Amino acid sequence: QVQLVESGGGLVQAGGSLRLSCVASGRFDFNTMGWYRQAPGNQRELVASITFGGSTNYSDFAKGRFTISRDNAWNALYLQMNSLKHEDTAVYYCNAVHSTWAYWSQGTQVTVSS
Repeated sequence: QVQLVESGGGLVQAGGSLRLSCVASGRFDFNTMGWYRQAPGNQRELVASITFGGSTNYSDFAKGRFTISRDNAWNALYLQMNSLKHEDTAVYYCNAVHSTWAYWSQGTQVTVSS
């Protein structure tokens, strides 16, 4: 059974930084892992993704401020978020994909005070 457990959310002032972590258990060969977020009233959207080989993809709002990384040996995924803005406030989800299967974490709240 695959489980994604994330940590690192919380409350931070605008301009501050947070680092999200996600550890996957159950299998160790995810093709792509990524971070998504969902703000109240909005659809879930991609923040950034990274392939097993390390190729990254960022949404425009994340470019230059967020950095995604993964440790394949530990099946871990990270998101370093800098220069946070009030509009980054959302529930952040970790996602892992293997073949046609997609797995999600429970979500962690990130709140940026202005």
